[in-house]
Amino acid sequence: MDAQPSAGDPTATHRRTIGPYVPVRRLGEGGMGIVYLARDPRGRQVALKVMRSELATQEEFRARFRKEAEAAQRVARFCTAPLLDAGRDGDRHYLVTEYVDGPDLSSVIDAQGPLSGSNLDALAVGVATALAAIHGAGIVHRDLKPSNILLSPLGPRVIDFGVAQLADTLAERTGTVIGTPSYMSPEQARGEPVTSAADVFAWGCVIAYAATGRPPFGGGAAPEVLYRVAHHVPYLTGLDERLRPLVEQALDKDPGRRPSAQRLLDRLLGREEVAVEAATRIVSDIWATPAETTRRAGAAGDGAKAGGAEAGTDRRGGRRWAPVAAVCGALAVAAAVLIFALRPFGGGTTPPKGPLASRDIKVNGHPLHVTVDAVKRRGTSVTVQWTVTMTGSEGSWWPRDLFGDELSGAGLVDPPSGSKFLPARKDDRCVCVALPAQWLHPGDVLPLWATYTGVPQDLETIGVDVPGFGLFADVPIYDG
Repeated sequence: MDAQPSAGDPTATHRRTIGPYVPVRRLGEGGMGIVYLARDPRGRQVALKVMRSELATQEEFRARFRKEAEAAQRVARFCTAPLLDAGRDGDRHYLVTEYVDGPDLSSVIDAQGPLSGSNLDALAVGVATALAAIHGAGIVHRDLKPSNILLSPLGPRVIDFGVAQLADTLAERTGTVIGTPSYMSPEQARGEPVTSAADVFAWGCVIAYAATGRPPFGGGAAPEVLYRVAHHVPYLTGLDERLRPLVEQALDKDPGRRPSAQRLLDRLLGREEVAVEAATRIVSDIWATPAETTRRAGAAGDGAKAGGAEAGTDRRGGRRWAPVAAVCGALAVAAAVLIFALRPFGGGTTPPKGPLASRDIKVNGHPLHVTVDAVKRRGTSVTVQWTVTMTGSEGSWWPRDLFGDELSGAGLVDPPSGSKFLPARKDDRCVCVALPAQWLHPGDVLPLWATYTGVPQDLETIGVDVPGFGLFADVPIYDG
């Protein structure tokens, strides 16, 4: 029999064992249950998630619990908090995961602001690596969000993939939507079948949030957010221009047009079929911290979700955590390990602040403000970025009426020779933005980009010719 705590002991509720595990203290609580820091029979720290007792009375839940636990244990241990055990103690079902000593991403952004540079690069690669491992086991996370990403001393770790499908039981019983609206995919918002493409969409939302400090579809009441997710273009102003094209592809409304998690990883690292083992080593090398920083991270992680806690009242607690800032030196040294194939721009001459050119126009009677934000060259390759803002006070505009489903008609014009360059093509597709299949409403912002090859390196200016927008003459080209 377990030792009984003395009266008044504040840890009294945590002294009894659950299966062979001894809870030490509560880490957090959410819709599916309570998460404790616990010790296994060998005295090692683990995260113990105890499911809500009322769920155990449902036969469907019990069947799903066994199935999902078996699947989660097949996930490779790369950039994830692996599931170590699953069991039942009386009417309590529990999951045991590796304890990750570190805060969640949302806490760090709240305390220290957006990530940038190599920190952001490592996060993008680490989360994509975790998704590749999760999808490789045949699992869809379904609830990837900043609070489900822990920042350990060795790099980001994705948690809670072992309970994603279990949430369906709760949703069916209560009629509630399981998930976080700001990070749900359009198909989730519409109640359609969910595939691994939904996790890729959530990856794009997470990276945009980490880079800007705000989710790309804003916040507010759940119905409003879900409507924006399903119908509006994402707000990505301020997102690192190296990552923006890939984030835009991940946020395509059509799940069939999004890259897979493996493709994300390949594009981020500039290789084909990158193994999750290799990607994890790269992230760990870049994320490496001095021993003192690791010690401070552990001391500050008392309120963290730590390998499986759901969002709850214990999560933030006013603490601050410094590893992301502290590792900047190590990251700067190791940053060369990451090779971003998607980088349209890479350092070099810095263009002036503000747009290179702008114009107010009307398309089919709809007032638009168009800016050419960047024209940057790397060798004979030039990438152009535009921003289109619908400035009217009423009505709606369907961008595909003008462009089709991609920006393949936008060209560059060499003033001296009159030569025109169209966007490059790869795998029979335009190397350019995929236009969203949705209406734009007043105030909506539409980001556009396209990459061109074979542009003479001696050109200092270029004409930017976009159907419906007209010719922007003599736009300066900056080295990237």
